[in-house]
Amino acid sequence: MVDVPARTGLLIDGVVEHRDRTLAVHEPWTGAHLSDQAIADPEDVDRAVAAGHRVLRTPLPLHERAAILDRTADLVLRDAEHLAGLIALEAAKPMLAARAEVQRCVQTLRFSAVEARTLHDRTVPLDAHPVGVGAIGFVRREPIGVVAAITPFNFPLNLTAHKLGPAIAAGCPVVCKPAERTPLSAVALAERFVEAGLPPGWLAVLTGGGPEVGGVLARHPGVAAVSFTGSAAVGAILSRDAAHAEVLLELGSAAPLVVEADADLVEVVAAAVAGGFTHAGQSCVSVQRLLFHETIAEDVTQRLTERVAALRVGGPLEPGSDLSCVIDATAGDRIRSWVARTVDAGGRLLVGGGGSGAVVEPTLVTDVPLDAPLWTDEVFGPVIAIRTFGSTDEAIAAVDAGPPLIHIGVFTRDLALAGRWIGAVRAGGVLINESPTFRVDHAPYGGVDHPGTTREGPASTVRALTDEKLVVIRPSAGRADPW
Repeated sequence: MVDVPARTGLLIDGVVEHRDRTLAVHEPWTGAHLSDQAIADPEDVDRAVAAGHRVLRTPLPLHERAAILDRTADLVLRDAEHLAGLIALEAAKPMLAARAEVQRCVQTLRFSAVEARTLHDRTVPLDAHPVGVGAIGFVRREPIGVVAAITPFNFPLNLTAHKLGPAIAAGCPVVCKPAERTPLSAVALAERFVEAGLPPGWLAVLTGGGPEVGGVLARHPGVAAVSFTGSAAVGAILSRDAAHAEVLLELGSAAPLVVEADADLVEVVAAAVAGGFTHAGQSCVSVQRLLFHETIAEDVTQRLTERVAALRVGGPLEPGSDLSCVIDATAGDRIRSWVARTVDAGGRLLVGGGGSGAVVEPTLVTDVPLDAPLWTDEVFGPVIAIRTFGSTDEAIAAVDAGPPLIHIGVFTRDLALAGRWIGAVRAGGVLINESPTFRVDHAPYGGVDHPGTTREGPASTVRALTDEKLVVIRPSAGRADPW
């Protein structure tokens, strides 16, 4: 049994505060009540941001930031099974995947500690310009200010770590608003930050509804940066409402996996199954669009169909579950309707397509039209749309017919062909002989155009959360006058 707290409070200035107003957290798989989360109000937002501004006046030294991050990673590792259980229950993620997320969280915190240890000034050769002769110059990186971190439901622990870890490494106090459907993991991570010795005021956790809490937080004039992972629709609202701040968005896409004629089909099938159906396809880079070269399409489609038909849908705590349900019945209804619309438009259902409530069967649809919803929009569910192509030019055009990209995967043994894909596709990442779902947590991660405005990964995020300050020192010996 997983030890789930009956209720969670707000963390403000080092103190956990409970509220009479609460919002229920439900287990998506069964619908059972899990916990009650406190609902923050605008006064709570004011207090959390004010505490952040107070502690900014006495910065944490780099060695303390790094040590706190490393100790937090140790505590996450110590409590790995408990945290995996929380993820499994609140996000309907099978335990195997939940355990993997915990380990990724540990790595994200470790890499954030590295950034804290290596964050440094850089010199500027002022005498490269005539008026700079005799002067000393360097650039400091200073915290941008209080960060509002708004996190999604699909990776409730690791994506929270991707907000909190780099913010602390950069020296920024952070106010976290977790997804209202999956707040337990974020609250648990914050508890471990406190246990690791993070002083009061450096981290606040404000739970509750999105517009009611997250919207107020994003609009707060005391917030210097808003970091958000979630839907494009909400991202657009935050860009408008947080125009006073630096807005860092990591949004969605419909990731393609392209299979050229010379690809290793065993590896392709394994990558497509893992990339398309782990966590029921609820990832910004889940394999959603598959393009097979026509010479191998029949063979690989048959292999893939057999593998997908054998996937086991079950409860997240049940041994042997390959995938569970999506986050709620509303999402399930939407996904099934998109499949039906695509079939009505000419697609052919190979497997799946059914289910009820939040349970969506693993689904493959082939001959998908380029204007069908499964090709043009992010489905965020266990569904893969398939097309074939006769030439690389045709495949590139089919990729371009979908939305802008975070990642694309391409399987080929031909180095020249790989190079062509790398140059031809506008994307945040081009992954050769790898699923677009592949991610290592220290690498830059993000999309182009509407999928995002930033790159995640501790090194990239620390740069985004720090400002450059030029310092010039001219010794009293006098200045050069080149004119």
